[in-house]
Amino acid sequence: MSLFVIADTHLSLNNSKPMDIFGSRWSGHVEKLRMAWSSIVGENDTVVIAGDISWAMTLEKAREDLAFIDSLPGKKILIRGNHDYWWSTPTRIGDFFEKNDISSISILQNSAIKCEDFVLCGTRGWYSDEASCKEDADFKKVAAREALRLDMSINDAKKRNLEGEIIAFTHFPIVFGDFVSEEMLSVLKKHSVKRAFFGHIHGRYSLPQRQIYSSTEFSLVSADFLDFRPQIILPKNQT
Repeated sequence: MSLFVIADTHLSLNNSKPMDIFGSRWSGHVEKLRMAWSSIVGENDTVVIAGDISWAMTLEKAREDLAFIDSLPGKKILIRGNHDYWWSTPTRIGDFFEKNDISSISILQNSAIKCEDFVLCGTRGWYSDEASCKEDADFKKVAAREALRLDMSINDAKKRNLEGEIIAFTHFPIVFGDFVSEEMLSVLKKHSVKRAFFGHIHGRYSLPQRQIYSSTEFSLVSADFLDFRPQIILPKNQT
């Protein structure tokens, strides 16, 4: 039983949004994802999908994309991305899954999930700066809220005495290149989190996947960066 991670599946089975406009690597990406996933993930494994799961604007329109994910081997844990406009409250999403016989997917929001030797925590995160934030939102307020949600997620693990290495998953990077989200990083430091995984970054294939900053290792796991092959997360003593 293994843990895997991937981000940015960018599915659009309901309206066939072309993804190859973002580069040739995206050509036929749904089939690439299906084949790679099915070749390495078993039914007893778990895969975290760190945001930008579907282009759909509503839960109903996301049904085909979510059903596709449900059909893949293993258990899946979803984190919201900036393009997941279909995302709703945990209760509404849970009801939708039950109504549509989606049984292998759960969401990670303001909570923690125990998985083998790991405790999974996370949140969406936020943009690197106000200039890159194209959404109509209070930049500083949302950044602070996302840091609070990450803290809530990790605190949930501690309140329930979940044992194992705490791993953080976000859609936006906490650290990437010269960018550092001090609010989010302070939460990781507070809880001594040593590994974090993120997506959102595309087309930067020559960059190193991992970066160590302030004793935490940050890994880019966007689907196109991984060539649509979920990445296994090994226990620290096996890395």
